[in-house]
Amino acid sequence: MTIFKSARGQFILALLLSSLVSEALFAYNALHYKDLTFDFLSWNLVLAWLPLVFAIRLNQVLKLKLWSSWEALALSVLWLVFLPNSFYLISDLIHLQSVSQTNSLYDALILTSFVYTGVTVGFSSLFLVHLHLKRRFSPKAAAAWVGLTLFICSVSVYFGRDLRWNSWNVLTNPGGLLFDISDRIQHLTSYPSMVVSIIAFFILLATMYNLLWRGAHTIHLSRTQNEIS
Repeated sequence: MTIFKSARGQFILALLLSSLVSEALFAYNALHYKDLTFDFLSWNLVLAWLPLVFAIRLNQVLKLKLWSSWEALALSVLWLVFLPNSFYLISDLIHLQSVSQTNSLYDALILTSFVYTGVTVGFSSLFLVHLHLKRRFSPKAAAAWVGLTLFICSVSVYFGRDLRWNSWNVLTNPGGLLFDISDRIQHLTSYPSMVVSIIAFFILLATMYNLLWRGAHTIHLSRTQNEIS
């Protein structure tokens, strides 16, 4: 397929390979050790891929239509609703405390593989959207939108892990979700751990994405300078 001959297509193939490696590590653990402790990771990784699918489609739509078109807006909403799932995998590291000591290193390897792949997929989708934001706004404004997105993701991960809300609850139970959010906002002093967790998670995501963005920018500059010289 011609799509996979481009640099972007080859990167997507690399992400698919990383996902297959994660699944293979889990499959070996399940078959050899009869251990299905981490079966939920496969579903979480599928959810982590959805934002990238939406971002790729959004990228195609924005080449032909305005961002204010119904299709672009719908894809943007779907992307934002499902993006936290990519970073939610980080919170799955808490399951390391329940693994058996005899197989703890391999279990840590499985979790790390899924987390690394899921986070990379999520940041890749954010990178695509960030590029379009930069074309329409100033660099600072685009960075502010990215920061707001990561903060929303940080809040969403907290509500997903601690209160067990899911992305589809935005559609299936918006009232209950809004009630829980408003209750926590109104009583922030009663949930100090929530504030610390959200801020810490936001700082982590922002730092990680900044490294990715700066690294991509540096590579782009290096290629441009090489072409000129």
